[in-house]
Amino acid sequence: MRRSAEELFPRFYPERLAASAIRHVPVVDLQLLADGTYFVAEADGMVVACGGWSRRDKLYTGSGDATGDVRDLDPASEPARVRAMFVHPEWTRRGLGRAILVACERAAHEAGFGQMTLMATLPGVPLYRAYGFRARDDVEITLPDGVRLPCVVMDKSIDLACR
Repeated sequence: MRRSAEELFPRFYPERLAASAIRHVPVVDLQLLADGTYFVAEADGMVVACGGWSRRDKLYTGSGDATGDVRDLDPASEPARVRAMFVHPEWTRRGLGRAILVACERAAHEAGFGQMTLMATLPGVPLYRAYGFRARDDVEITLPDGVRLPCVVMDKSIDLACR
């Protein structure tokens, strides 16, 4: 996760923002691990890509802990959350991010969800857009050190017919 951030964030953010994001964004999402909704791709015993989805009301991993974060979402009216997506820089452009998104979409569909949403850092926007997510809102998230990081809230209808 950290190697991905170190490689990609400086390409999309000014130095001060990239340094803060590298420090605060690549965080293991323990809730996804506990829920069993986190996927990894391995090569030679090394994790080269990771990401997951959640049925809980937390939009992004680095948002801290809030009271409603563990609330179960209503699949009939709320979108599943996609979180904590990273690909090792030596393994990009090989379809690993897309494969993890497919796994997330299938699992969310099996859990009854018809929509997915995510908070994309700027390096992730091209992958998510190519996968069918649409930008809903440009936002800034405040990192623990006060840095405001531009991000994009993106949404997608679950459509397994095209996968």
